[in-house]
Amino acid sequence: MVTDMKKILHFTEFLFLLIFCNIIPVCTIIKSAVLFKVCIITALTILFLFVLIHSEKITVDSRKLRRINKGCQLVEYAGFAAVSELFILPLYIAKAAPPAANIVFSIAFPVIFIAFTLFCGIIRIVVSSKQVKLTDHILLFLFWWVPVVNIFLFRKLYKTGRREFTFESDRIELENARAENEICKTKYPVLMVHGIFFRDWQYFNYWGRVPAALIRNGADIYYGNQQSAGAIVRSAEELKQRILEVISETGAEKVNIIAHSKGGLDSRYAISRLGMDKYVATLTTINTPHEGCNMVDFLLSKCPQGLVNFVSKRYNGIFTKLGDNKPDFISGVRDLSAVSAKEFNRTVPDSPEVVYRSYMSVMSSWRSAFFPLCFSYLLIKKLDGENDGLVYAESARHGDFELIRAPRHRGICHGDVIDLMRENIEGYDVREFYIKLVENLKKSGF
Repeated sequence: MVTDMKKILHFTEFLFLLIFCNIIPVCTIIKSAVLFKVCIITALTILFLFVLIHSEKITVDSRKLRRINKGCQLVEYAGFAAVSELFILPLYIAKAAPPAANIVFSIAFPVIFIAFTLFCGIIRIVVSSKQVKLTDHILLFLFWWVPVVNIFLFRKLYKTGRREFTFESDRIELENARAENEICKTKYPVLMVHGIFFRDWQYFNYWGRVPAALIRNGADIYYGNQQSAGAIVRSAEELKQRILEVISETGAEKVNIIAHSKGGLDSRYAISRLGMDKYVATLTTINTPHEGCNMVDFLLSKCPQGLVNFVSKRYNGIFTKLGDNKPDFISGVRDLSAVSAKEFNRTVPDSPEVVYRSYMSVMSSWRSAFFPLCFSYLLIKKLDGENDGLVYAESARHGDFELIRAPRHRGICHGDVIDLMRENIEGYDVREFYIKLVENLKKSGF
């Protein structure tokens, strides 16, 4: 019943738009006083503005999604109206045989108002959608006025907006339906540990939309807060202090660690070498190079030492200003090499007190990721086979292991698996992946 009412509403709105576009033929056909025609035009103008501004009430309480939905509807109305005019105007001109001035205005009015409706729809989508990429904004800015090219741009933006509305609406309804169940309310709090070259900033979450989704489902989330780059030994010491802080703050006996990339190695060292095994129940590593990265060895052997020192100095300077106490770019990178990994695995054995699990995602091709991962993928593919743009698949295997593949040709890169770009990937819901991961921890008694 609700769906039928929405269809009627949409058809009515489209009908108002279509009538308004053909205001000259309508006034020509209606044989009445000028005042009556003015009233009709005024009423249609008000209805037209109402159609542009009004957003229907939907089950999802999200202003952003309502704007996206309305934007998509306006694009649909504009498209249907444009097709309708191809039949209406020739019929009107042939049957009514109006004066030349009427023909000009009869063509100009639909073009102007259909274009205006389309513009309003596209602006709503571009402003509200988080899935519209920077490249799409640039292309729209440069080519919105180019015939044919702009049609393809508008179509892409419309499809992006419609997919986001459907995807996010379904997610919100799912979250609302299971919110009371607290399926992620684990026995021990969850400590999320970032990888190299990033920090746990307040205004830009390393883990994207994942923590908020976990919290909505009952999880207690904390962050590693270690520096962006440094030797594993030093990062592990920082992580040790953080674990003890969380234990003291929450009163919990242990924590569950979910670590990405180098964060998994930092966590392993803290557990096995710094006595944190008695405070850690589980360690789940995501795309962590447990066997190292041969690409690191390759690049360090090929790059001039002067260039390495230059990059290291610039990086350390920048991240010192961003909040790190004493970042160490080169030590962090060297600890990721395959040579260093062999020594690390020999001296850092797993603790029998901790449950180890690991996950790894892979790209389908170089097109699966943004720069520079698209290029590093090709190098690692040649050296080690399947990879995520930074880590090869077998290097991530540690404890219970699962390989993540996205359907079709998209693939999941090193950044996708932590929702770095906040992108909705068809066939792979990153938020649901972590929800299921933490839900399994809860079911396992952790």
